[in-house]
Amino acid sequence: MMKKIFFYLSLSLLILNISCLSKNRKTAYLQSKDTISGKVIAVHDGDTYDLLVQGNEKLSVRMEGIDAPERGMPFYQVSKRHLSSLCSGKQVTLKITGTDNYGRALGFTYLEDGRELGQEMIKAGLAWHYKKYNSDTALANFEKEARRLKKGLWLDKNPKAPWEVRRLRRQGVSAKDSFNISPH
Repeated sequence: MMKKIFFYLSLSLLILNISCLSKNRKTAYLQSKDTISGKVIAVHDGDTYDLLVQGNEKLSVRMEGIDAPERGMPFYQVSKRHLSSLCSGKQVTLKITGTDNYGRALGFTYLEDGRELGQEMIKAGLAWHYKKYNSDTALANFEKEARRLKKGLWLDKNPKAPWEVRRLRRQGVSAKDSFNISPH
């Protein structure tokens, strides 16, 4: 009887370990704060994409230091298309800096030619420097230059930042309505 119990207990643990392998590998990537390479397989918006890494593991990546327009905001589609044109289907290198509240990898993404995607998005005027979480002076300077040149979203006289739109959404204001509200 004890042999049967031991057998089934061992079998259960083996099955549990196998089912957790994928999750554990992903967790190891995220905790490593290491550099990994992979292929961009999907772009969700101007600052988030999916990366296929070794072992056919998919990591959702939130780009460090930038915040791009949210769905329903002006320039959302333009920002998403621009990021897609830069990296979709391409090999990139991700320098992981941590994880966000949604379990996505946070990091800086480098194209094969050495360009960093967050910098490219800000230079194009299609993302804000996310100063609340990042103090990179290069990103701040790229944003100032894009503003000065009125690139992308800086064509708008008073573009509303994504963090402000999210705050309004939490208050029950729709994205569309948030652009008709005075900033005061």
